[in-house]
Formats: sequence, C-alpha cells, structure tokens
Amino acid sequence: MKASLKKQAEQLLTRDGLFTAAQHLVPQQKLSETAGRLAASQNPLVKKAFVHTFAKAYGISLEEYARKNLGDFKSFNDFFTRELAQDARPIDDTTDGIVSPADGMISQIGHIQQGQILQAKGRDYSVSHLLADTDNKHSSYYEGGSFATVYLAPSNYHRVHMPFDGTLVETRYVPGSLFSVNNVTAANVPDLFARNERLVCVFDTEFGRAVVVLVGAMIVAGIETVATGKIDRSDRIQTLEHTLSLKKGDELGRFYLGSTAIVVMPKSAGVKWAQDMQHGAVVQMGRLLGVADKA
Repeated sequence: MKASLKKQAEQLLTRDGLFTAAQHLVPQQKLSETAGRLAASQNPLVKKAFVHTFAKAYGISLEEYARKNLGDFKSFNDFFTRELAQDARPIDDTTDGIVSPADGMISQIGHIQQGQILQAKGRDYSVSHLLADTDNKHSSYYEGGSFATVYLAPSNYHRVHMPFDGTLVETRYVPGSLFSVNNVTAANVPDLFARNERLVCVFDTEFGRAVVVLVGAMIVAGIETVATGKIDRSDRIQTLEHTLSLKKGDELGRFYLGSTAIVVMPKSAGVKWAQDMQHGAVVQMGRLLGVADKA
C-alpha cells in the first residue's frame, strides 16, 4: 500500500501529473461557459482578436475551406466550425468501408475485450460507462466489437461526419467532467472518455447497431448535431429518439472548440482495421479506417 501511494505521489509530481492535477482544481464548467460566451460574441473587436490570434498561433490556412478570408466569419465559433470547400475531403468508397469521422489523430484503435476499450497504454475503460448504459443492457452486444478514437487538435477541421451509412435512432446526452482529452490526460485520468461530458449517437446500420460518441473537453463550449441542434447542458442524462437516415460522409455534428470522436462497432460488423491505422496515425475525414466483414 505504501509503495503504491509513493508511486502515485511520484507520478503527480511530474510535469504531466501536475498538468492533470491542475484540471481537478479549475472550475471546468464555468471556464467552458465563459469561453463559450466569448467565442459566440459577434463584437467586431472580440471576434477579430480571437480569430486572428488563434489562426496565427496554430498556423491555420484557409486554403481547404469554403471561406478564404478571416474577416468572413461572424464570430470565433463561426470560424472554428468553418466548412470545407467542396470536394476537399473525398469519401473513400470501399465496399463496407468504415471511414474516419473527423480530421485528427488516432488516439487508440482496436477491439473491445471483456467489456473494455483501450484508452492509453495500461489504461482501459468500460464501454457500458462510455455509452451510459446504466443497466448494462447493451454491453454484451459490443463484446468482441471494435472501436476507433479520433482526437481533434485545435487546428483541425471540427465537424464530425458519418463513418458509415446509418439511421440515427437515438441521441443520449451524458453530463460529466470537462478534462482535456490530449495524450497526457488520456494516460493519467482514469476513465477519461467515460467521465467527460458526451453525446452518444446510436445508429441502425447494415452491420448492426453502431455508435458515434462526441466527447466534450476543457473549454469545449458545446456539442451540436444535425438532429438535435446545439445541446443544452444539464445535470441529467437526456435521451431523444430519432429516425434520421444519413449517408457515409454526411455531416453528423460539430464541436465548439476541440475534442474527440469515438466510433463503436458491434461484433457482428467483423471490422478489420487497416494496418496503418494505429496510435498516432494522422487521419482526415473520409479516409478509410477499416472494412466490415459481415460474413
């Protein structure tokens, strides 16, 4: 016991440990709400300061985007959720292919074993907790299934698209913490993605019932989908039913500031991830992640 406590103390005193510990101390919700108000402001001075500073800090070019001038955006939110130019992201058309839902980096990718999803080396979390499946009714359904976690950096395109054809049948807003979701916190915060605020989007597909989870994070000012509009934060789970058919590559939703999208596929899909899709791989929306083998 003493050795374990000593190890935890040593980890806490590292730079990464201090960064993680600091996130427990800051008022996460209040900070995100304040950032949200500033990001939504259409005051010309506020908008210009935020947009120009952010674009310069992250080296953002508008070459791939529909609007080519920083002055064309109504607010920082409008800039952050900027739309791509037509055909900027071709959607892979491989038969039964599963494509990346977003631009970003593969945080982890693999298969669900004993009800657990890999978060970082040596750290797993429960698929039931991620999906807010409080009665464990569906956890067995995803046993032996597959998952892909895509982290969106601040400089990335921040709309999330469909990785497959499907009919949206349910959205489930789950309140939670707002930890940062980078590699540092993934390695240091237990159950990170199952603790953070998130929106669980459930689809009927030809592969079975599949899920895309939009995970909130520190200073994320909101999550929006084409079916729900911008989600109103609350302290309780909100479940809505839908019958919205979407094609692979269609826009599903967007983040107001960055975060993570997680694709969860059932065992019945038989997904085989591409060999080059592994931790640290850079992806763009529409790129092939793997292929379902329903047989």
